[in-house]
Amino acid sequence: MEGKENYDKEQGSREDEVFSKAVRAGKRTYFFDVKSTKNDDYYLTVTESKRRFNADNGKFFYEKHKLFLYKEDFEKFTDSLTEAIDKIKALKLEQGEEVVEKIQSEFTDVNFDDLDS
Repeated sequence: MEGKENYDKEQGSREDEVFSKAVRAGKRTYFFDVKSTKNDDYYLTVTESKRRFNADNGKFFYEKHKLFLYKEDFEKFTDSLTEAIDKIKALKLEQGEEVVEKIQSEFTDVNFDDLDS
């Protein structure tokens, strides 16, 4: 989806999603989506998706939680997230647990058809 144009000239409609990255993390999938506004500004949505089972009807469904992050909040959000992660690492070290940091992040491309399996 990277590099997708914001405006579909043939259709005459806006396409607000300009970038998307999915990260599988155990039973959860996180979606990082960059979207554009009507004024060609950008914001980030972070969606946590968890597959759940509905015992009433015997079907699976996806429970989703969204966070909208706007550009004026990026720096404060990033600083606070980094501070919280550093605190967790320090606490784990105090408990004697070795904290191993990955040098290179590994992401898994997600095919929506795979989520039903």
